[in-house]
Amino acid sequence: MTENASNTNNHRVRHDVSVFTNDDVHWFNEGTHYQLYEKLGSQPMQVDGEQGTYFAVWAPNAESVFVTGDFNHWTKDSHPLQLRGQSGIWEGWVSGISRGAVYKYAIYSARNAYQVEKADPYAFMHETPPRTGSVVWDLEYAWKDHEWMAKRHQYNHLQAPMAVYEMHVGSWRRNPEHDAPLTYRELAEPLAEYLNWIGYTHVEFLPVMEHPFYGSWGYQTTGFFAPTSRYGTPQDFMYLVDYLHKHNIGVILDWVPSHFPTDEHGIGYFDGTHLYEHSDPRQGIHQDWDSCIFNYGRNEVRNFLMSSALYWLERYHVDGLRVDAVASMLYLDYSRKQGEWIPNKYGGRENLEAIHFLRTFNSEVFKRHADVQTFAEESTAWPMVSRPTYVGGLGFGLKWDMGWMHDTLAYMSHDPVFRKYHHNQLTFRTMYAGSENFILPLSHDEVVHGKASLLGKMPGDDWRKFANLRLLFAYMYSQPAKKLMFMGGEFGQWREWAHDSSLDWHLTDSPNHKGLMKLVRSLNLVYRYEPALHQYDLDGKGYQWIDSNDSENSILSYLRLGESGHKGAVVVVLNFTPVPHYNYRIGVPTHGHWRELINTDAKEFGGGGHGNLGGIQSTPIPCHGRTASINIVVPPLGGLYLKHEPPA
Repeated sequence: MTENASNTNNHRVRHDVSVFTNDDVHWFNEGTHYQLYEKLGSQPMQVDGEQGTYFAVWAPNAESVFVTGDFNHWTKDSHPLQLRGQSGIWEGWVSGISRGAVYKYAIYSARNAYQVEKADPYAFMHETPPRTGSVVWDLEYAWKDHEWMAKRHQYNHLQAPMAVYEMHVGSWRRNPEHDAPLTYRELAEPLAEYLNWIGYTHVEFLPVMEHPFYGSWGYQTTGFFAPTSRYGTPQDFMYLVDYLHKHNIGVILDWVPSHFPTDEHGIGYFDGTHLYEHSDPRQGIHQDWDSCIFNYGRNEVRNFLMSSALYWLERYHVDGLRVDAVASMLYLDYSRKQGEWIPNKYGGRENLEAIHFLRTFNSEVFKRHADVQTFAEESTAWPMVSRPTYVGGLGFGLKWDMGWMHDTLAYMSHDPVFRKYHHNQLTFRTMYAGSENFILPLSHDEVVHGKASLLGKMPGDDWRKFANLRLLFAYMYSQPAKKLMFMGGEFGQWREWAHDSSLDWHLTDSPNHKGLMKLVRSLNLVYRYEPALHQYDLDGKGYQWIDSNDSENSILSYLRLGESGHKGAVVVVLNFTPVPHYNYRIGVPTHGHWRELINTDAKEFGGGGHGNLGGIQSTPIPCHGRTASINIVVPPLGGLYLKHEPPA
């Protein structure tokens, strides 16, 4: 990208050109300017008929700021920007610079003899790492997803079925010819085809924002307004979103406003001062990740983050943002010992500025885009994370149920002979399930760093491992909550996820793995098309126990209910031991025929074929407080969904 490299004298600087009005400056310093991507950064534009680029950067404590790049052979002091009053914004228009030019800001501070070259915090594109320059770019794209955008509220509202496929762009599939990640455009068609076949409603991408270290999976973000150029241009990523929308798949982005890396070209110590982060390491450094923590009390920093969030929703048409590491934002003593943190003004450990920011974030997102969703990865007992701000909540649409994930995986890791002693790890969730709008995650964090893959976590021989994993998925899909699964889990990848290689798709040629994938497809379709399994996902009236106390047999049985009540009820029976039960009686709410919707032990899923020949007739024998009951075969390490069918 050197098309603009030329004699330095051919690129004049004008300081009488600005896209900032006085109102913009006021809102920026006040902390209420949420579309700064239209004002700061590099904006290609013509002035008096001449092509050039307007540059603007916030560096209030700098003595001088210059634009340096391939257009001036990286001369550091030939193209100065000018300070805009007391705003802290340095700006200027440079002639002859257009899309594709690579640049940085050369920043000087006399206060501490500080000199540095910084990437543009608001750039729409950056060079492909390990190079660190910013690239002048535009956001022109002819969107074709008008039909999706008009109806996406149907897919994103809280009563709709939501089955999310979490994935890392660079390691889902790779180009077999040269073992390179698929580009955004190469990914679009096979991903849409696969997600439509297997039945997911949404895809959630691990952070696509530019990041210098590939092994951070995107969670160490430097480009908060730029999709990583490893896989293509901004327009290429727009094409991916557009294509998925045209195939009725929602797109959620992982977004990281909790911390940022310390790389020299990033926003840390930006102008010779701790501008975006706190100066005191007890507030400004995250010890676990060796990264900087945003100063949420600073107006301009909140502007930066709010503008980033709205940018992805507005310019890339994404349907939701999953906010990473919310717990680390809420608590001043997060992962710190006594004496390593500073209390708030009331002496408490709550981060008041971060709480204010999160409430503002959710309020503004839903005010401007009522048809999207926000998700909190929050692992503590902080109250009302997914309740409206006007009743004191943080305002998120949904919260990851981390407790369910840890309890369930701990339970499933036990040998079945001991599970009866841990029955409460399954039943405890009903005590709090209605306290938040939950989504159940089997996420990337659980299949890395020696934790083993989902299949690898299951006890026993191969038969038991696959049966346990099929049972786990049946349990997950029958719980009242939205669903999320990380890529590879759906077909039972044996090894842990590795960010620099493809998933082991060859496994799907074997019967067990193929059967598991067919089960996930069936679970997705039944979940989506049976109202009882999703309408009251977030409401206690959608769930009734049949028997929660059969710990001796490690069996759970319960009802899922939709708006039609018992008429459309689904009975769920789950057996967490390898012992089949041939005369297991349970009470049901309605007389008649109960058809098997799902049997995880079906041969098509890789099971042994224990079941009820497709369904069973109830009898007028009272059981579990109900006047009707069914006497069923419960398969070993198996799950059943049965639905009442009215007489013809």
